[in-house]
Amino acid sequence: MTSEPRPLVLILGVDKYVLEACERHDVEAVVAWGAGAHDYGLQLVPDGMTVLRVDQVSSPESVLSALHRAGLGDRRFDAVQTSDEWAMVTAGVLAEHLGARAIDPVTAVRFRDKTLQKQRVREVGIPAARTTVIDDIHDVSGIDALPYERAVLKPIAGAATAMTTVVTSLQQLRDLSDKYRAERTAQRTFALEEFVDGGEEWVADGIVYDGEVMFCALGRYGLPCLSTVDQALPLWLRRFDPDTESWAYELGEPVVRRALKALGLRDGVFHMEFFYDAELGTLTFGECAARRGGALVHEEVQAKFNVHLGEAALLGALGRKPDLDIQIRSGTIGGTYLMGRPGTLFSCPSPAAMRELPGVEYVRVEFAFGGQIAAGVGSTNARIAQVLVSAESEEAMLRRFDELRVWFDERLLIAPSGGPMRELRAWQREIWPDEDYKDQLWR
Repeated sequence: MTSEPRPLVLILGVDKYVLEACERHDVEAVVAWGAGAHDYGLQLVPDGMTVLRVDQVSSPESVLSALHRAGLGDRRFDAVQTSDEWAMVTAGVLAEHLGARAIDPVTAVRFRDKTLQKQRVREVGIPAARTTVIDDIHDVSGIDALPYERAVLKPIAGAATAMTTVVTSLQQLRDLSDKYRAERTAQRTFALEEFVDGGEEWVADGIVYDGEVMFCALGRYGLPCLSTVDQALPLWLRRFDPDTESWAYELGEPVVRRALKALGLRDGVFHMEFFYDAELGTLTFGECAARRGGALVHEEVQAKFNVHLGEAALLGALGRKPDLDIQIRSGTIGGTYLMGRPGTLFSCPSPAAMRELPGVEYVRVEFAFGGQIAAGVGSTNARIAQVLVSAESEEAMLRRFDELRVWFDERLLIAPSGGPMRELRAWQREIWPDEDYKDQLWR
């Protein structure tokens, strides 16, 4: 008798939860590791897995070349999987060449291109913003008037609310065009979206198998992501409880199911965002990704529902139905960012120290000592650390967030940057008052 060969999966990017699931399910993983993620060094590939160093995991040429250099170009892969927003279409394209399972490339495009996405859900009767394509943000001379009284300008296939701005005048659009041209931005195709003033921004994270939603976890941001970035505030997100907040699921789940069916996702995980108008009791579609959400979405869902989104992503790629053991935990589960100040980070509290604080269940410190913290917030990825907190209610969770942020900030050691050396010397004297580093006379 011969044993069944281990499934072989090509994974674009490093998702530690997907790689954990590979080890648990005895799946052989070949991991394409992009240069940027490798240099960042936060998530690592477990020992024993085959690593392909590539310039970009979003480039079919880069990944396919690396496969052939490693002698793997003729291997029979069972699936191509990615949790990287930028590599979704690439996964589908490579899978077709390799004869492997993956998201269909056209379906992937619907989840990447915000204009195609909103058009698709509007066609099935789901409210969504109208959109207008700007082929080249570096040249808007052909636009004589804004198509909407108030609009949101964003890359047509972006992520993390980066380069996203509310635009209220033609002159503002022209100024942004001049700015992006001067900066020689790589992203050139943008969308102008009708501004949706929908109140709360909700999220839905879940699992699809064979075209049907198996699991859906709803929640909400503290403020809409765009407001969080504009106001340079720490993002926070918490999960709705299906028992005590069943009304939210009764309202949200039908919209989620209709939108995913319209977009054509067959297997895998998703992260959807929409806007809730409390006065009207309605939801307006925002956007959706065919991957798990960022921030601490995986940890929140696992803590609240005992569902492992990394495992579901891997099994979905292989065409296997996840065996879910959903256990709803009482109370409130949420995550928040811990921010810093502009300058050079010398030190911050350790994860172990933070886990000693009330309600703190998980900590991820993402900024390394010696790194330069820029002024302002350019996207929803701006933070030093993230924490997962449990509490008996949202009010109690928010109090813990506030207390934690104050506690964290008091223990940050950040040197100012951008000024003269005199200012650094003054900071040094303040931090180490007992150490004398001033220039001395010879004695």
